[in-house]
Amino acid sequence: MLTCLRVRDLAIVAALEIELHPGLNVITGETGAGKSLLVDALELLAGARARGELVRAGAPEASVEASFDLSALPHTRERLVELLGEEPEELILRRQVKVEGRSRAFINGTMATAVQLTELAPGLVDICSQHEHHTLVDPSTHVAYLDEFGQLHGPRAEVQRAWERFRAAADRLDAAAKRARDRVEREALIRVQLEELRAIDPQPDELEELDAEHGRLAHADRLAGGARQAEDALYARDGSLSDQLARICHGLEALRGLDAELDPLIEQADTVRAEMEELGRDLGRYARSVVHDPERLRQVDERIAALRRLMRRYGGTLDALIAHKEKLEAELSGYAHIEEEVDALEAEREAAGELLVTGARALSTARHAAARRLGEAITSELRDLGMGDARVEVDVARLDGRSSGGVELGGLRYTAAGMDRVELLIAPNRGEPPRPLVRIASGGELSRSLLAIKRVLAADGPAGLYVFDEVDSGVGGAVAEVIGQKLAEVARHRQVLCITHLPQIAAYADRHMHIRKRSDGDRTRSEAITLDDDARIEELARMMGGIELTGSTRQAAAELIAQAARHRAR
Repeated sequence: MLTCLRVRDLAIVAALEIELHPGLNVITGETGAGKSLLVDALELLAGARARGELVRAGAPEASVEASFDLSALPHTRERLVELLGEEPEELILRRQVKVEGRSRAFINGTMATAVQLTELAPGLVDICSQHEHHTLVDPSTHVAYLDEFGQLHGPRAEVQRAWERFRAAADRLDAAAKRARDRVEREALIRVQLEELRAIDPQPDELEELDAEHGRLAHADRLAGGARQAEDALYARDGSLSDQLARICHGLEALRGLDAELDPLIEQADTVRAEMEELGRDLGRYARSVVHDPERLRQVDERIAALRRLMRRYGGTLDALIAHKEKLEAELSGYAHIEEEVDALEAEREAAGELLVTGARALSTARHAAARRLGEAITSELRDLGMGDARVEVDVARLDGRSSGGVELGGLRYTAAGMDRVELLIAPNRGEPPRPLVRIASGGELSRSLLAIKRVLAADGPAGLYVFDEVDSGVGGAVAEVIGQKLAEVARHRQVLCITHLPQIAAYADRHMHIRKRSDGDRTRSEAITLDDDARIEELARMMGGIELTGSTRQAAAELIAQAARHRAR
């Protein structure tokens, strides 16, 4: 749901902010006041091409910002996880347009592209105006609308699961078949590498142990000599430090018992003497354990060099080298059963394909039945909207080779959505063949056609906000009132923003905003005012016509609002 829209320096709009609520939000105002600029602003946030002429004269850039409440839009939150790595409850979109025509986009403060805005738009806003018609004129979305109308969620989910199973089996089969084709060459390469790796047979932590051994062997003479010198000084020779400390301890022993404070120090001296003797003996044992072995040093050097050479070739670390060896062993073992694996995967793909075909055929049958009912329901809505001769057909046909992402099974094409291509076709006048929505010339007819479709599908469509501009083009009287009723009914399920010139439609607003132009010195700017009950009566009276507002026009406006309220209550 759109909660707030801010526009700055867009055409005649210097600064404008509107807050939208759930239900039917209506915007009125004199022609040229800037109402349709709000549609332009939303178009920019939906990824439309930026144009320098949109920037207010004298300003360096225009900016548009909107905040959306995503609590009821889980699919949009999932998409934002892919874009931002998080799942926010609120979305803030911003677009800046330079006077030269360049633009920048932001999604929750993060730089984005116009393409990313375009991808987000279908889950946020669906715009219907004389200039732009989004989701419902895109045939790729029509199959989802038909499935929603026909309550075909279960069969559609079964086809989706069968498709995913088929694609997974096909991918595994392709990989196994490629391994089978490359087996001879790959096996030869693996055997060459394994022969080298098995000859070395690297072990965990081996390099650290070899480096330590290399240090001992390379410095054996210095290590042994230093340890022997320390042994002599501490313990082995006459007059060593331990001998001197023994004499000291003997002298202190004669003083034991004369002063209680000295006795612990005598004990400490005995302990130091014993530790010094033990240290001297340990150093002697270490000196005798150090072996000067040039041959072993050569072997260690060669082993380290061989390991480092293989590490550079196969991963950079000893753990990576060992992991590569284990991976090659497993891959070579797998080739022994590659034919059986290919056969099993072919059988799995065939079984998944049969499920896909069976499910898609059942779904297609259900779609054909639902298509007739959907066409009749939309045609009935068009009749209420003053297009009594219009006829809607929902065309369900087989996918052809141009369908992207599909696979061919038994001469027919299938995708995750089944085997059908669905398109809504409308014949606005009697005797005309039904045509795609994008080929309807009249903006008013197209707006009312889309209103009829959205009325039928109001509870099922994906967009959080429906925007209607030009929906009242070329109508009035009873038809205008019906349009207001239909908009109010759609707004029970979806947030709706409608720009209108007709009081019969504005009377159904849950929230009514007025856009007006004001002169500020030598400049013109637009401003938005949210109307209270009294101001609504004044605005509807103005829309009903007349240079001067009279008591009768105000009374008629008040009755129009009351009549709309009674209809909504029913």
